[in-house]
Amino acid sequence: MKVALVHDWLVTYAGAERVLEQILLCYPEAELFSVVDFLPPGKRDFIQNRPVSTSFVQRLPFARSKYRSYLPLMPLAVEQFDLSGYDIVISSSHAVAKGVLTGPDQLHISYVHSPMRYAWDLQHQYLRESGLNSGVKGWLAKGLLHKMRLWDARTANGVDYFIANSKFIRRRIWKTYHREAAVIYPPVEISKFSLCENKEDFYLAASRMVPYKKMDLIAEAFAAMPERRLIIVGDGPEMQKVKAKTGANVTILGYQPDDVLHDYMRRAKAFVFAAEEDFGIVPLEAQACGTPVVAYAKGGALETIRGLDDKQPTGVFFKEQSLSAIKAAVCSFEQSAARILPVTCRENALRFAPERFRAEFKACVEAEMDRFQKTFAALSCDNGKERLS
Repeated sequence: MKVALVHDWLVTYAGAERVLEQILLCYPEAELFSVVDFLPPGKRDFIQNRPVSTSFVQRLPFARSKYRSYLPLMPLAVEQFDLSGYDIVISSSHAVAKGVLTGPDQLHISYVHSPMRYAWDLQHQYLRESGLNSGVKGWLAKGLLHKMRLWDARTANGVDYFIANSKFIRRRIWKTYHREAAVIYPPVEISKFSLCENKEDFYLAASRMVPYKKMDLIAEAFAAMPERRLIIVGDGPEMQKVKAKTGANVTILGYQPDDVLHDYMRRAKAFVFAAEEDFGIVPLEAQACGTPVVAYAKGGALETIRGLDDKQPTGVFFKEQSLSAIKAAVCSFEQSAARILPVTCRENALRFAPERFRAEFKACVEAEMDRFQKTFAALSCDNGKERLS
């Protein structure tokens, strides 16, 4: 079987790329396609330093730094990949990769990190945070996103089998495409994190500082609890906004290397997470260190953290992205901390190890390929009978 693997864009090593890395380990002979590939020479290990077939967007002016500006051209770009020589096409998609063109005798499996959030249910939030909710530019953006939705919905018909990265995304796939999806959770590199049972008296929050991560809300909530210490790791466009919300008990360290972040993560009494994520790898990394999580009760967090209603809890949930809700959740954690054991947190995280992902993914692809071949053979047999009659 010849396998083609299609990814949206290769510019960094983040959550989607961790999934891509594991799929490549499942299918080391697969050929890789991406709209653009701007990975630097020293950051290509996760794709095994293999060559990547790219689209015409790769060669457009300023594409290296402004590739996202070419989003209107990406549907056309991804449709130009000639995949006719492959038996199985696997797309790893959070934008346009699932829109590749395949034939009736090719199996197309799409692992969906999310349908395009900014084009569907999060359009209004995206436009508001980008300053594009009014004016001429706003109407142009709305028109573009309308066309992207039409294309995105249409190309769902070209996918034979959907895999979602969480039950939350499975519901979004159903809402967006009216298609069922299997769920295979993304891999978490548990082996990179070690259990620490001796916790220190501080909370930790770590994230890129962009609006939906709500880092400013976390900082403001702890500023209102001066008796509790918070350390924030991360950088981004909202850094000044976050700094403006801090008090004397809140320390912002900015960007830190992974080893420094992991050290803080191991020693923290709890990790605070206020974003609505499709899955959310970082809360699982904290649990791999034996660190409980105080999290917003929406999105993938509900599938990766066990709340206080569980016999073996690994964290505490808050139901609103508000100061009062975070403060109440922290107080609840303080009162229930004895119930949340570091070893339980790590055992929960072990459920998401890379070996589990590879086993589930390969089994899913093999089962679907078997079903696809039987269906194709049955259709061919029926067509033959019709010709004879």
